[in-house]
Amino acid sequence: MTKSFFFDTYALIEIGKDNDNYKLYKKNIKILVTMLNLMEIAYFLIRENKEGEIEEIFNKLSRFAIPYTKKILIDAAKMKYQYKKARLSYIDCIGYILAKNHKVKFLTGDEKFKGMENVEFVK
Repeated sequence: MTKSFFFDTYALIEIGKDNDNYKLYKKNIKILVTMLNLMEIAYFLIRENKEGEIEEIFNKLSRFAIPYTKKILIDAAKMKYQYKKARLSYIDCIGYILAKNHKVKFLTGDEKFKGMENVEFVK
């Protein structure tokens, strides 16, 4: 049986960097992301002077992008408010809420999520 995870942008970038700790998540895993995560990767690639890789990454990962509803956005706004001291991003909150709704773990190495319910934390 294939495991499924919502891949936070942090996880996607670490996989792209060939972080050994993420090797388990490269094969036989169902990936869920949003187009907003791909936007964050585009920003990362621009910042790293790798703008030429954006199209390839979008072509590779956009098929895993899942939609979100008005309810997801409202729940993400509530989460952002609930954790305002942690300063979570809107995109992370949307991903976390989507992961819960799809009954999959939120895969990240972002310290702000360490110890949170429904998180697969990998550094």
